[in-house]
Amino acid sequence: MRKNSIKNTRINGEVQKELSSIIRSEIKDPRIHPMTSVMAVEVAPDLKTCKAYISVLGGKEAKEATIKGLVSAEGYIRRQLAHNLNLRNTPEIRFILDESIEYGVNMSKMIDDVARNDSARKNQNREQDED
Repeated sequence: MRKNSIKNTRINGEVQKELSSIIRSEIKDPRIHPMTSVMAVEVAPDLKTCKAYISVLGGKEAKEATIKGLVSAEGYIRRQLAHNLNLRNTPEIRFILDESIEYGVNMSKMIDDVARNDSARKNQNREQDED
């Protein structure tokens, strides 16, 4: 897999910033959850396609509704990107639900539970040894 060039990395950052701004302040679709953030953007080197990884804080229904709302607003979002960014081509955007933060939070909770159970078990063994 090829590393991104400096130009491509800069374009990814600019598209991510503009996309976040558009989703936060310009789209009025009620399906889009207010706690929606753009986690990462990968623009292809030819500027034809773009993958936008979206994170939504909410339940499964809110996540699905947000993705559907974003897909239906893709034309408007592309038009706003073309207006705000000076790119040769405005990429087609594919919205991908990113659940990595939720996964990390769940893993952290599981680790904390295991650590808590382990310390409780050690305390219980010490009490039994003292008797």
